[in-house]
Amino acid sequence: MDFLDLAKQRCTIRSFSDKTIEKEKLDYILESGRVAPSACNKQPQRIIVVQNEKNIGKVQKAYKTFGSKCVMIICRDERNALVRPFDDKCSGDLDIGIVSDHMMLAAREKGIGSVMVGLFDPRIIRNEFDLPDYIHPTALLILGYPKESFLDANRHQTQRKPISETVMMEKYIE
Repeated sequence: MDFLDLAKQRCTIRSFSDKTIEKEKLDYILESGRVAPSACNKQPQRIIVVQNEKNIGKVQKAYKTFGSKCVMIICRDERNALVRPFDDKCSGDLDIGIVSDHMMLAAREKGIGSVMVGLFDPRIIRNEFDLPDYIHPTALLILGYPKESFLDANRHQTQRKPISETVMMEKYIE
């Protein structure tokens, strides 16, 4: 399968079956995140894989997990992020997005669904998982086998803006 086909097949899943993700597939997904690019190769990601029911319950205090049996807490280690000297913009959140995207695509390749969540309470995650101050919970990557099925890959024809509305050549145009 070529990349664009894979990208079109990836979709957000918000209802997971009870089936556990096999270790080989989970390892493949994690390796896909490990090889993801990051600013100056700083690799600020720190990933906590949560599969124990008690710990899934801890995550659910911060955000729902849609019946998933596997949640990755994607954190940013502030000691390993590039900070732009011009405006102090940290690249770490962008790096986390790239890592997460790699893992979502790898998951879909293996028939596993995903949803990446940024709208969760990081204070709860920090407290429940006893994270040090320099580790920032940035995203939740919720994984599992879909309870129903994946969405139609052709949905992008109607659910995405045309390129002409989002891409400009050489200058910004309103």
